[in-house]
Amino acid sequence: MTATYKRILLKLSGEALMGEDSHGINHAIMKRIVAEVSEVNKLGVEIAIVVGGGNIFRGMTSTKDGIERVTADYMGMLATVMNALALQDAMKQGGLIPRIQSALRMEQVVEPYIRGRAMRYLKEGRVVIFAAGTGNPFFTTDTAAALRGMEMNVDIVLKATKVDGIYTSDPKINSEATRFQKITFNEAIAKNLQVMDATALTLCRDQKLPLNVFSIFKAGALKRVVMGEDEGTLVTV
Repeated sequence: MTATYKRILLKLSGEALMGEDSHGINHAIMKRIVAEVSEVNKLGVEIAIVVGGGNIFRGMTSTKDGIERVTADYMGMLATVMNALALQDAMKQGGLIPRIQSALRMEQVVEPYIRGRAMRYLKEGRVVIFAAGTGNPFFTTDTAAALRGMEMNVDIVLKATKVDGIYTSDPKINSEATRFQKITFNEAIAKNLQVMDATALTLCRDQKLPLNVFSIFKAGALKRVVMGEDEGTLVTV
């Protein structure tokens, strides 16, 4: 079988890692995600991952509790490093060879982001995990995913969520909501569908980098997306 996409950027939210738990990391879910990634890795697909930190700390929400926005955002970046370390450990146990690169420098724990080295890791078949977002406050990990996707010259950005695509409205609230098979970036932005933040969508649109939104909890979904099957919602120019 030949994959449609040879190099991908997978955006994993912190919420995806906690599954149905209220916070933290659900290790059964982590193991399932690693198994999905491993299956795609065996197809020869080069995989980069941007991981969020919302299961541990959310910068935007914490500003309501009186924490300065910049401080809260840096705390959120540190949460993504924690998730990256947990993901790396799970991947090692699953037979993968992961490497973490962080936008914040902390060499005793993870190596710094170096584009050329990350590209080499991908070509060697290693899974590269990008942590600490863009390294700058006021930017989400969605934006980091778009940015790293462009820097790594990936074929597509895949956003793993709890919902199997983009719907006309919230399917949990509206049972008559329907899934878009395909949609344009302009439509997603105009309809304010909150697929990713507007900055990330605009970056992908301007660079003509396609995006697919799918459910990481749906068995085999990641592989089907990589194979070019009708899974999730494809967002293009």
